[in-house]
Amino acid sequence: MRTLEQWFEEYAVSHQNPKNKAIHYVCVPAIYFSIVGLLMSIPSDFIARTLQLNAPIVENWAVVVLLFVLLFYIRLSVAMAFKIAVFSTLCLIANYYIGQVLPLWLFSIGVFAIAWIGQFYGHNIEGKKPSFLKDLQFLMIGPAWVVENLFSRK
Repeated sequence: MRTLEQWFEEYAVSHQNPKNKAIHYVCVPAIYFSIVGLLMSIPSDFIARTLQLNAPIVENWAVVVLLFVLLFYIRLSVAMAFKIAVFSTLCLIANYYIGQVLPLWLFSIGVFAIAWIGQFYGHNIEGKKPSFLKDLQFLMIGPAWVVENLFSRK
């Protein structure tokens, strides 16, 4: 099993151009955010009935999926899992409030599409294919790489 640092080293190979990196710093969190919004848009009556919860931000599919996402990160780094958990919580809260004023699914699809266009534009500038085309796990490494690069003390 690769370490988080090994994943980052391999991911960084196709993310050297400063413009591509800047695009990723915006688009990767936007994609993560929009996926959380899309998951929150899925009707969750089953979860609410099964768990007998009365907290609207907890009783949705995004929370269920994010628990599995956190298991992926815990396996690599507890510290990174904590950082992703904080970001995930912020995504849940922001999407909840966006959903109160806009159709969340529609907003999320728009953000998702625009962010992916940005990602592919960035890789066009870079001249290298996105890492996830080599290994789908890089879709999970991208958010951690952004967190590490934007908030590390290096």
